[in-house]
Amino acid sequence: MVRAPVLAAGGIVLRRGDAPLIAIVRQRKRNEWVLPKGKLDDGETPKQAAHREVMEETGHDVVMHEFLGTLVYQSGGRSKAVHFWRMEAEGGQVRKLMNDIKAVDWLPLDDALARLSREYERAFLTQVGPIAIAAAGLAPSPAPEPTPAADEIDAALQTLTPAEAASVDELRHGLLQKVRAWLRGEA
Repeated sequence: MVRAPVLAAGGIVLRRGDAPLIAIVRQRKRNEWVLPKGKLDDGETPKQAAHREVMEETGHDVVMHEFLGTLVYQSGGRSKAVHFWRMEAEGGQVRKLMNDIKAVDWLPLDDALARLSREYERAFLTQVGPIAIAAAGLAPSPAPEPTPAADEIDAALQTLTPAEAASVDELRHGLLQKVRAWLRGEA
């Protein structure tokens, strides 16, 4: 039986300056540098959770903008799906950081990528960071990346063992059901 994925939300938080800066936070428990994010509270939408979590973890009031994408990874034996929005912080810190966060740092994109502790977050920020910066009017839009053709995806799926293929199908189905519920306002 597949366990439902953990739903979370966060932000790619920008601050304007001579160069655009991106917020990353240092977790107290694991001492890792990560993107600001957290789990949804009961009855909370992903967008509401993203706003709350970013304010709690960075200490900054933020303005939310467009949805940037979803990062899915394994955490504690379960899938975790994190929805991210582009956000902008104005002014300085207005509230104390939550106890789980040791520090917040504002870095240019390349420095933020180098500092992040988790490879999957680096890969995600590599893709959406330039898009967020361009959407904020702080840099030119990146050239679109070529997407794999359907036959390339099919060929890659053929290399999976039957157990891996079943796991992918179950995960895909579970995530699809969660997204449908979220779109209907049920999640």
